[in-house]
Amino acid sequence: MVRFENVSKSFRTRHGRKVIANGLDLTIPSGVSVALMGRNGAGKSTLLDMVGGAVKPDGGRIVTTGSVSWRVGYAGSFHSDLTGAQNTRFVARIYGVDTDDLVRFVRDFAELGDHFNSPVRHYSSGMKSRLAFGVSIGIPFDTYLVDEVTSVGDSAFKLKSRRLFEERMENAGAIVVSHSTNQLRKLCQAGAILEDGRFTYFDDIEEAIDQHHRNMGSDEDE
Repeated sequence: MVRFENVSKSFRTRHGRKVIANGLDLTIPSGVSVALMGRNGAGKSTLLDMVGGAVKPDGGRIVTTGSVSWRVGYAGSFHSDLTGAQNTRFVARIYGVDTDDLVRFVRDFAELGDHFNSPVRHYSSGMKSRLAFGVSIGIPFDTYLVDEVTSVGDSAFKLKSRRLFEERMENAGAIVVSHSTNQLRKLCQAGAILEDGRFTYFDDIEEAIDQHHRNMGSDEDE
């Protein structure tokens, strides 16, 4: 379960203050996958980071039950001087999962070969993304925070990533951000639209997508 209680968040920019959340109130039940939609720059990624604890709200609070992932596939927190394997072990210890099991999973899934035992600073952006997705999806969270989950790697890796994530969703909930409404239909049952710092929640994903298209003035993906 993820509950927003009068959550507010804004940033100072050179064009003035940007409001991300203005008194958000919403409860996402356990085990439900929700598509988070909105205009580019509405603050969807920032909202995911607030749920995951990486960013604090200015006011109000976000209450969660069960385990909640960081943004799936996010590679920004890896230590560049540690190897892929060492970073994986570090994350496993933080989240209390078996380190050897997670290392074996990520080694096989990420397809990094010998680079898995090389410092992350030598990785390309694509290699970092594959490592990050492998670590993220290798831990069985109750709620996954997803920002363009299939955007990493080549077409074969994207297909493998999507299939594995769909398997995870059979026993977990998620908040999913994606530019692909087809992907949202496959992964989510409900939808929430972030517009001018406010939520509109829909129990039916199709109703949410229809409203999002009306807001955007188009029936096409962003």
